[in-house]
Amino acid sequence: MISKILYWLPRFLAIISLLFMTVFSFDVFGGEESFGLKMLGFLIHNIPVLILIVILIIAWKWETAGGALFILASISGTVFFHSFSGNPGSLIVISPFLLIGILFIIHDLFYRRSQVSKIE
Repeated sequence: MISKILYWLPRFLAIISLLFMTVFSFDVFGGEESFGLKMLGFLIHNIPVLILIVILIIAWKWETAGGALFILASISGTVFFHSFSGNPGSLIVISPFLLIGILFIIHDLFYRRSQVSKIE
């Protein structure tokens, strides 16, 4: 049971966090620009989301590598958005990915340990 929770929790949190990040990109549709410029702005706002989707796909297959990439993405996002110097609100958006990366790695270690004990 705990293995199923550890399996699905980081995946669920990642999907919810990505959807939360996507909501912020809908502000581009409020202006008076043309439809093409609005779509370009929407795409540009969602570049971090697209990168994190690729990381989630990697993590779904290879949990340790994906977990490490989520941790790296969290750290690089914190540095890029200057979260500790004047923009602490970005920590609300970025910090879940640190937890997600840790959970992916914990599940992989837990799953490997249970597989080794079954062999012995």
